[in-house]
Amino acid sequence: MTAETLMAARRSLVGDRRPSEPVLRSWLRCAEAGLDSAVRPTLEPMPDHALRQVVERSFDLRRLCRPEVEALHAEALAGGGIVVLADPDGIILDSLGSTDFAARAVQVALRPGVPWSESSTGTNAIGAALIERQAVSVHGVEHYFEGHRILSCAAMPILGPRGNTLGVLDLSGPASAHPSHALELLRRAVDGVEHRALTTGFPGCEILRLHSDPALVGTPREGVLVFDDRRLVAANRHGLSLLGLDWAGLDHLALAALFPDTIRPGAGVAMLRDRAGRGFHARIDREPPATRRLSRPDLPAAATVVPDPDIALSPETRRDLARAVRLLDAGVSVLIQGETGTGKEVFARAAHAGSRRGAKPFVAVNCAALPESLIEAELFGYEAGAFTGARKAGSRGLLREAEGGLVFLDEIGDMPLTLQSRLLRVLQEREVTPVGASRPIPLDVAVICATHRRLPDLVAAGAFRADLYFRIATYTVGLPPLRAYPDRPALVRRLWSNLGGDVVLDEGCEAALAACDWPGNFRQLVGTLRALRALADPGETLTRDALPADLKRQAEAPAPAAPGQLDGIALEAMRSALAACGGNVSQAARRLGISRSTLYRRCLSASGEAVPRG
Repeated sequence: MTAETLMAARRSLVGDRRPSEPVLRSWLRCAEAGLDSAVRPTLEPMPDHALRQVVERSFDLRRLCRPEVEALHAEALAGGGIVVLADPDGIILDSLGSTDFAARAVQVALRPGVPWSESSTGTNAIGAALIERQAVSVHGVEHYFEGHRILSCAAMPILGPRGNTLGVLDLSGPASAHPSHALELLRRAVDGVEHRALTTGFPGCEILRLHSDPALVGTPREGVLVFDDRRLVAANRHGLSLLGLDWAGLDHLALAALFPDTIRPGAGVAMLRDRAGRGFHARIDREPPATRRLSRPDLPAAATVVPDPDIALSPETRRDLARAVRLLDAGVSVLIQGETGTGKEVFARAAHAGSRRGAKPFVAVNCAALPESLIEAELFGYEAGAFTGARKAGSRGLLREAEGGLVFLDEIGDMPLTLQSRLLRVLQEREVTPVGASRPIPLDVAVICATHRRLPDLVAAGAFRADLYFRIATYTVGLPPLRAYPDRPALVRRLWSNLGGDVVLDEGCEAALAACDWPGNFRQLVGTLRALRALADPGETLTRDALPADLKRQAEAPAPAAPGQLDGIALEAMRSALAACGGNVSQAARRLGISRSTLYRRCLSASGEAVPRG
């Protein structure tokens, strides 16, 4: 098949919608490789021992991406899709999200241990993003193989500080319902991953942070350039783009060649002009020399934890927070219950920061995000040579990473039953035995658990150990869903204001956002606000028409009456019946189908005046 024939056939599938250039190039590569789109590719997960080796090889990548994977996991749940993390070869490491869609995704082998490189699976977002080294969307029929056209996928590669590909993040869902803002969500997630990788691993170097917008200095969207002995040795995409550079400049460009003037480390944000005369708001930090083992990039020091502007704690929740701090200081475990996206980890981080352990590590573990075959080794650690593919030096495990601090066990209700007994023993004995070890190691950690599931129901069903439940649920905090907040328009205004910029929501748009149910709570609402902000032009005023179609439909649907509203409606009906019956209570009660005493009591309590007993 010639390239022209291929393009004609492919374009007949997508109709009037023109595929992106990366998709067109991917089609050509697949045709040149001799792939037959009508033949279902054979994609089997690699054996467990081989997958274990791949996962262990990607240990640092998975740790680095964990906060973003968990955030995207919530987005995927709310949108009915899955989030996928793959290694630089396109082998899926983690696949998390909607269980309904996950079952369909298994049909096309979108699961851990399966390679989704372009050479294996044709045109797809993961494979194309790895080759193109940019964000790529592949919708439905744009997939090369017919069997994959049930999917709609978006993916973005994760680039290391020296331009090497670390892996790829992907959001996939059914072809009929892929979120339009998936690429923007991925860009923000990858920005966070790359920013953290760049600003934590260069001891003794100078780190230049810059942006034309002063509000973005210090955020994942800032440009970052790392200089060792005044020579550029690492950067992020934003930094290179701001200066019109590429990765080839690493190791060759001197600081003085880029900026004729400079600023002193620690001097704060100041104006800095490059050789072309362009001005940037910038600051230089000098990383301290490596005098100890560097902290994991996903374990921020408690002193740096700040209240999350994307979450609003109610007065009741703030009181619970103060109680949780006192309980942690007393060595009492706390259980947080709440729907996904209600801020369970935010609450846990705030409790940790306010406790006596605030200067020690905070380690978040999503029990639902860890592969069942690896969760024991991840939590408890392992000795060198404990299993095939194990690290030569072994692993401390996540519990010991939190030594002296706090471990946050999120989605504890999804922990495998077989592992619950080991966790219970650790919490009771305050010691942990790594996989392959013969002696326990003392452990000093505080514990906060969280779940969106009803643990008493799981205990009754035999899916959760009763003794573990009573150990972790000494004190329970319930976080309210977003729909329970009394003044949602004010909440939308506050969250929008936190995003900054000069884009305005008009009253109609604001009211529509406030009227939606938001099953994903704050995470879903803030994700939508960020997408609206990213898609808007500077200075634009957004109306209801700017909202995605599903949100507009939801906002236009009549809202169910609240209990107070129902009371008012019932009372008005009673008064109308009384008026129609000339004040005769017995006759009005018969008309309404209620007892005479009920009508008398309701009207009397509402008005404070006597009702004629007619």
